[in-house]
Amino acid sequence: MSKRPSVEAAVLAQAREHPQRGQAKAAAELNRQGYAISTSGVRYIWRKHGLETSYKRLKALEKELAGSGRDLTDAQKALLRRGDVTRRLARATRRHAPGAEGLEPDARRSQILLGAAELFVKHGYSNTSMRDIAQRTGLLPGSVYHYFPAKEDLFIAVHREGFRQLIARVEDIVRSEADPWRRLELACAAHLEAAVGENAIHKITGTGLFSIHEEGLQRRLQGERERYDQIFRRIVDDLGLARGMDASLFRLALLGAVNWARVWYRKGKKEPNAIARGIIEIFRDGALPPRKRRAGA
Repeated sequence: MSKRPSVEAAVLAQAREHPQRGQAKAAAELNRQGYAISTSGVRYIWRKHGLETSYKRLKALEKELAGSGRDLTDAQKALLRRGDVTRRLARATRRHAPGAEGLEPDARRSQILLGAAELFVKHGYSNTSMRDIAQRTGLLPGSVYHYFPAKEDLFIAVHREGFRQLIARVEDIVRSEADPWRRLELACAAHLEAAVGENAIHKITGTGLFSIHEEGLQRRLQGERERYDQIFRRIVDDLGLARGMDASLFRLALLGAVNWARVWYRKGKKEPNAIARGIIEIFRDGALPPRKRRAGA
């Protein structure tokens, strides 16, 4: 007569044979088989062996089946792919965020924002669907709609998150630098880094100040754009421009030049801070009063 497996062995067998089954269902099945174990007991054993999530159980099963001639089911492979994407986006979110405070309270929401931003950068707003975003983030479409009822809401959320981070960065520069021209140079460098960098959320924000969208989107984006533009208004007001020079036109022309750099920018050549310095030198020469220009102020 064969020896009955121990409770722990039976719990591990459940993880191996039914990796997508949750701990409550696993406990119910084990009790049906005559094992007295609670849901928390299953959870304890799974955690002890690093099997507390369905993703981890599937990864363990995938490793076990390697070279055996057997394979995961299509449904299991799809679940693993979604898990892989989720983890990749989570790592990217942590890598690009300025610190722990840069992350949204809900990590899944942050992953959706980053995945959507990557698709908006690659394909544009109009050519990206909510189903594309769900697939990119490894979620079901319903999960994405739970956080964002419409694609427009998601697009606005991406902009708002990017502007939140960019505004915080530029305001730090304004507070820490006393010289107004140096302050403007650093602010332009921060804007350039956002527009040409690797973070898709920052890239959308960096190019969003002058982007033209359909009327409904334009209206909803206006508040964030105004708040960001206001920072540059204050910086330009402190420059001491030549008498009669239109400060508004100066600011818009400068931001236009900074934004246009993303079209011709090539990674590995001039860095954003060097580009910003060169642009500011060009604008400064024509913007200062003659006496300050001669003095090299």
